[in-house]
Amino acid sequence: MSIDTIVYETKNNSTRIALLGEGSLKELEIIEANRALEGNIYLGKVAKKVELANGKIGFFIELGEGREAFLNAEEYGLDELKISEGQSLVVQVAQEKRAEKGPKVTRALQFVGENLVYCPYKLSVEASSKISDRAKAEAYRQLVLENTSGQEGWIVRTSAVNETEKQIVDEMNYLRNVYEDVRQKARKLSAPALLYAKANPIFEYVSKYMLDLKKVVLNTRNVEEDLKKRFGEEVVTEIDAQPFETFGLEDAIVEALNKEVKLRNGGRITIEETKALVAIDVDSGRDNGKGSLTHLNEEAAVEIAKQIRLRNLSGKIMIDFAGSSDYRFLKPVIEVLEKEVAKDSTRTSVLGLSRAGNVELIRVRRRPSLQDMLTVECETCQGTGRVLK
Repeated sequence: MSIDTIVYETKNNSTRIALLGEGSLKELEIIEANRALEGNIYLGKVAKKVELANGKIGFFIELGEGREAFLNAEEYGLDELKISEGQSLVVQVAQEKRAEKGPKVTRALQFVGENLVYCPYKLSVEASSKISDRAKAEAYRQLVLENTSGQEGWIVRTSAVNETEKQIVDEMNYLRNVYEDVRQKARKLSAPALLYAKANPIFEYVSKYMLDLKKVVLNTRNVEEDLKKRFGEEVVTEIDAQPFETFGLEDAIVEALNKEVKLRNGGRITIEETKALVAIDVDSGRDNGKGSLTHLNEEAAVEIAKQIRLRNLSGKIMIDFAGSSDYRFLKPVIEVLEKEVAKDSTRTSVLGLSRAGNVELIRVRRRPSLQDMLTVECETCQGTGRVLK
């Protein structure tokens, strides 16, 4: 999915980044200054040990400023430690807070660079499966392997094969230095404390969509200067005091919170976020998609993939398409859905058709959904969307 415009707006300790393609909002990220963001690394303090189902245990970790995160005790290597309340641990946010659930953290640190991911506690070198030229992917994997020192792991990202060998080796050294800085801070500071803050994602987005990117519109000169330092004349920037208002994004965001999405050729999609899963229903209404339910369902599949990305729907997703749930009729629809979700940078797997006739998906959960970020549960109906007569 091509992105030609990035809109960046920061105000009141909140930053919003909108990705646009042909004038349409495709993806939105909202960053709150006091939030424990995915990728942040903390020197946390063990606040409490908790017993879970089936004899499992976990820990609540203090991150500072009244924030607590959950750490699974079954994480690799954790059982080797004698963990007690008050102990300090270096942890990284793996999943951000969503709704009433706090963030989850891990001890398996990862440092994400432009072309590499450094995994100091991993002992393997891998190349992204998204690199189409597998021979080139293997060549760069070997380059990284040859420059690996001691016990460390790496993941070669898709963009790496477009860089020189020197740039790759230089980035390896840079990421090692970042990790060493985290280690030094962990020795000096008292828990809880922030050791490493996730870099401004604007740089990641610009790098990812550079080929199709026409301009970046911002309301801050500081970030514009940083972009110019990093990308030079490759990136066209504009300053706008109210860029989200200029591009009509406030209305687009409100629309993205609606449960119902109308299809161009008739019918509609209804999206319900529950605590267990996301339920999506496709209804033909009075129209069956120009005489064909398959046509309507294929249009719905394209729109569903778009809405999943825009709303950042994650975890288990279940779709009830219109008409028959027989695999013979849904096979072409599932193929369209697979093609569309493959464009998503967040890993999404189409699991197939359930025995109940629903198409099931799993999307990796990293950030909270748009609904979780921008709304709170109604005190009257407790999130059902219905009230007593």
